[in-house]
Amino acid sequence: MNTSTATPTTIDFAAIKSRQQAAWGSGDYAIVGTTLQIVGERLCEAVDLRSNQRVLDVAAGNGNATLAAARRFADVVSTDYVGALLERGRKRAAADGLAVTFQEADAEALPFADASFDLVLSTFGVMFTPNQQQAANELARVCRPGGKIGLANWTPESFIGQLFKTIGKYVPPAPGLKSPALWGTRAHLDSLFGSRATIAAESQTFVFRYKSPQHWLEIFRNYYGPTLKAFAAIDPEARTALESDLYALLGKFNVAQDGTLVVPSEYLEAVITKKS
Repeated sequence: MNTSTATPTTIDFAAIKSRQQAAWGSGDYAIVGTTLQIVGERLCEAVDLRSNQRVLDVAAGNGNATLAAARRFADVVSTDYVGALLERGRKRAAADGLAVTFQEADAEALPFADASFDLVLSTFGVMFTPNQQQAANELARVCRPGGKIGLANWTPESFIGQLFKTIGKYVPPAPGLKSPALWGTRAHLDSLFGSRATIAAESQTFVFRYKSPQHWLEIFRNYYGPTLKAFAAIDPEARTALESDLYALLGKFNVAQDGTLVVPSEYLEAVITKKS
């Protein structure tokens, strides 16, 4: 009888994070990120943000939720581990005359004291952390009892969820790493936050609107870090195959009939209230 047991996969979170940081720092995510502004606005409404609250935006990118919160006169701290993206957020805030504190920070090791914030937000950001439980623990730690954590996360079935699945066929994720799209499921949020919070979540839709499928691919191939890095990591034959698969994916989701691109992508909007 074979009595051997499989050795658990040891995940090198530090190495994965370093690669992810390089990916998100490549290209220019802000060109894509700016189009998602409406999600930050919706999230601030979902958490019922008030002007007298202290707000932390985690993995803020170029600052969509940051700006939405600042427009509502909250005291906002915007964080990301890619300094260039924070700089784009800083310029946007300055252009709109908004007072925001920008600070480089790792979502898995936030440099703030326990219970420092009334609201903690993240739009399509914290979901990409490699150590998901540690990231959730940090969100909960810096949120005060009775405060709220507001998240917008792509679902596994969404266009972006399927985009990452397609990319994964050519550039497989590290063994043992959980899919970021799990954050877009209620069950996974329940497992991450457990009994320390109550969760309200509902499906929302963001619509990608581009001039054409070719225009979308041009933007995402040149400016969206994960796609840019995927194309760079594979040989010319695989690049052609990936491009073909992406056009097929776009064809599946595109609802436009006039040559433009109109692609709805589902995401889960979650309001997580930390128990007192």
